[in-house]
Amino acid sequence: MEASYPYSTSNACLFYVIGPSGSGKDSVISRIREHWPKHIMIAHRYITRFADAGSENHVALSSHEFLQRKDNQFFALDWQANGHYYGIGCEIDVWLDKGVDVMVNGSRAYLEQAKKRYGNALIPVVITVESSILKNRLIARGRENLKEIEQRLIRSNQLNLQSIKGALSLDNSGCLDKAIEPFNHYYQQRLLSIQSCSSTSSNDQLMDVKE
Repeated sequence: MEASYPYSTSNACLFYVIGPSGSGKDSVISRIREHWPKHIMIAHRYITRFADAGSENHVALSSHEFLQRKDNQFFALDWQANGHYYGIGCEIDVWLDKGVDVMVNGSRAYLEQAKKRYGNALIPVVITVESSILKNRLIARGRENLKEIEQRLIRSNQLNLQSIKGALSLDNSGCLDKAIEPFNHYYQQRLLSIQSCSSTSSNDQLMDVKE
């Protein structure tokens, strides 16, 4: 897919993490950061909720502050969900332009719009969890009553995350390190491919000089 945003490099990619509430997206992203601190930039989200509401280390804004930034086009991506505004700052475009891979905590409902902006540079990373385990996690965190939890589970099933083409699927039903194994394998192969292409390009340049 052709991107609407022009890049100065074709190597950088945007890992767009999605999954139902309670799937452990923040934990997965944090563990991936620990494994690849020199290679992947993790973008903070700008959200209209208190900074201590939940485990995510986000930038808290009032609705007025958020809309002011949106009007000034300070967000690369933004959406509304669960009564809040969410935004990803346009700093990610600077990082991508410099050839740095970026990971964001995204929204399934906004995925198609994000794809239109970033095209093939965007790689969906889908976090899945067994329904019974997801329900127990939502109960344990104590944010919603049982009726609200059931509604969340229904919405989770309706998202049909498994049908997303070209997505990396991570099962976070158990051990966190086990969950990120598919990503680590994919990313290791990605780095090897980039290194191989770089070496081939350097050798071609040397041959041109000799000729």
